[in-house]
Amino acid sequence: MDENKMQLINKIFNNETIRTIWDKEQERYYISIVDIVSIISESQDGRKYWNKLKQRLKEEGNETVTNCHQLKLKAKDGKYRMTDVCDIEGMFRIIESIPSKNAEPIKQWLAHLGKERIDETFDPGIALQRAIDLYRAKGYAEEWSAKRIKSLQERKKLTDVWKENGIESNIEYAILTNEIYKEWSGMTAKEYKQYKGLRKENLRDNMDNIELILTDLSEEATKRLAAKQKPNGLSANIKVAKMGGHAAKVARDDIEKNLGESVVTKENKLNYKYIEENGTKRKLKGKKLLL
Repeated sequence: MDENKMQLINKIFNNETIRTIWDKEQERYYISIVDIVSIISESQDGRKYWNKLKQRLKEEGNETVTNCHQLKLKAKDGKYRMTDVCDIEGMFRIIESIPSKNAEPIKQWLAHLGKERIDETFDPGIALQRAIDLYRAKGYAEEWSAKRIKSLQERKKLTDVWKENGIESNIEYAILTNEIYKEWSGMTAKEYKQYKGLRKENLRDNMDNIELILTDLSEEATKRLAAKQKPNGLSANIKVAKMGGHAAKVARDDIEKNLGESVVTKENKLNYKYIEENGTKRKLKGKKLLL
């Protein structure tokens, strides 16, 4: 889960336990709505408060309720019961619907985020500087951060070429990206993230220099091949994506032959490790608890 969001939520909720479940297939967190509502509303019966709020939201035609799910979560008595859950976006929508002083800090934060996004439409440089500042704040080296920003620019050039070749949907972009990854690393992007013990964290942000260079090489080769051959449609672009991935695989095989070890590692850049404690998902950075 986004570290900054979770730190803010944790602070506002006074370190209260909020039950969460990580869905590996959808790569998404689901959060207990009753836990959120109980803390924000200061209600003695959070479940009853949520039932009334849910009914009101339904009557208003609010899509948040429609997007809620029920999953088994561990209760205080140790038993697992079906509980209403929602994702991060749904959680914020629900918080915005609760008239409480406890909700105000989050509402103000969301309003500030909205203002930042509007500012970025007038001055895109603001977004770039924010990205650089965030990498610095997370402890990334200047040299690595510069490479990462450059790779973001090159990735955009690749997707532009794909778009020219008839690729439009995000699903198709993901399919092509996976073909590149599978060819040189032997894993899809999701499998690669799981291999490194990641969840919502960005895969490239957790690669070391060689992994990042091989990723950049595979995409640069794909971009140039696609620009020259001009394949049209998904099937034709998949073939070219595999060619680009193969170029990086050749480089990887040669490096590993001389090193005598794999350059694809389980290590992530900031040493994240997830544990499960009392039904609550936590993320550790070294020995520092972030959630």
